[in-house]
Formats: sequence, structure tokens, C-alpha cells
Amino acid sequence: MTLAPVLDETTEAKPTVAPRIIAIANQKGGVGKTTTAVNLATALAAAEKKVLLFDLDPQGNASTGVGISRQARLVTSYEVLVGAKPIKAATLATSIPHLSVVAASVDLSGAEIELVAAERREYRLREALTAQALPFDYVLIDCPPSLGLLTLNALVAAHAVLVPLQCEFYALEGLSHLVRTIERVKRHLNPALEIQGVVLTMFDKRNNLSDLVAADVRDHFGDKVYETVIPRNVRISEAPSHGKPVLLYDFRCPGAQAYVHLAGEVLRRERLRLTAA
Repeated sequence: MTLAPVLDETTEAKPTVAPRIIAIANQKGGVGKTTTAVNLATALAAAEKKVLLFDLDPQGNASTGVGISRQARLVTSYEVLVGAKPIKAATLATSIPHLSVVAASVDLSGAEIELVAAERREYRLREALTAQALPFDYVLIDCPPSLGLLTLNALVAAHAVLVPLQCEFYALEGLSHLVRTIERVKRHLNPALEIQGVVLTMFDKRNNLSDLVAADVRDHFGDKVYETVIPRNVRISEAPSHGKPVLLYDFRCPGAQAYVHLAGEVLRRERLRLTAA
């Protein structure tokens, strides 16, 4: 795979509309957040939507998941966030048509400390994303597993939040905390922010607890919960070690097919939103 900037200094992006920005967030780790970001981005790209995957997690797993080596991450989301480089300087092509990425590095770990006294620190990502026209239909932000300044920047920049939720009891407690944070951000920093949807992940049909958690979440959030559930699937777990989304690693496996269906639901919700607007 050849890695090259998608936008060079002479490229003038001419999108017809600004991209729809969706933060993929959950402060609890191990819920399938990065897996959802990578595979949803891939599925949307397969539907011929131009997608930018913005890796805001210092672990950089989303970047690895689309085949970006550590050595190729010369300009990353860290430089974008601190204002050292524009997004076009950090944007890389992937082997997947229509999918680009702004990769992450461990430098992001120190960004929260560096920005603590910075002016408009919560708006850094929003300002970076709106400083120039971007030739994408969607920007998906993979947030770190915390509710610190990095995730706050994503929530302030985003139009909507997609919440992956593992089908276990403790995940429900974390979700209520995240919802309160989203409501506070909406009140004080980003009035347009909304929950795009909750996606149930790591669903094990052999386990009664998965059914109970799913029922509780649907009772509480109603139609905000996607019909599609992401099953526990070994192929999903194997794919990152090959630097591929599961849709490329094994398109026919249940996990890959679930993400295809999830992308279809996301697109249908977006069409309904535009129709209602």
C-alpha cells in the first residue's frame, strides 16, 4: 500500500456541502469503539461516501486498523489539535477507495496537559475542521476511552455522537455518565450536538445477559438504538493484526456483514434527518 497525502498544498477542495461530523465515543474501554470507527468508516466508503477517519486516541489503533504504519505517521492529529499543522497536511490515503485518515500518535497523551491553559481549548478540533473546505461526506472521530479534553474536543466539533455499547451490565452505568456529559456539552458548548445512535456490540446470542442488556437499552433509548447488533466474532478480533478492517479481512463473516448493515442504518437516518430539516 502506498501512503500519500490525499490533499497537497496545491489542492483546492470543492465540496458541495460541509461534511457531517460524527464522534464515536464511550469512556469505557473495550466496548468495540475503535472497531466500530474503522469498520463503519470502511462500510460508508464502500457505499461510495468520501470518509475521513480522524484518530483522536493516543493508542492509534484506528490508524493501525486501516493499515497506517507508525513510521508513516509524520504529521498526526496531535499537530492538528495543537495548531501546528492544518488537516490537509495530516491527511493520508488508505488502500480503501474513498477512505482517508488522520492518524494518531502517542504525542496526543500530552496534548491535554499542553492545552490546559490554552485559549478556546475545547474548540481546537472544531476550528481545525472548519478552517478549510474538506472534500468529504463524513468525518468519523475515534475518541479515546475517557471523558477528558480530547473527547471534549470531539464532542464540541461533532454534529452527532455514535455510542458503541458492549452488552454487559457495567456498560449501562457508563452510558448514563456519557449521556450526562453529552447533555452538558450541548447546553454550554455545542447546542447542535445530538445522539445519532447507540450500537450494541459484542452481542453473544448464547448469553442471556446480552438479551437483557439489549432490552434495557432499547427500553431506555427507544429508536435511538440501532436495529443492527454487532456480534462477538473472532474474525473481527483477528482483522486488526493484519492491518485491515474486517470487511476486507473476511467480508462474508457475520461481523463484517453486521457493519455493512449498520452503515445502511446510519445512511438511512441521515437521509431522514435531511428530509425533516
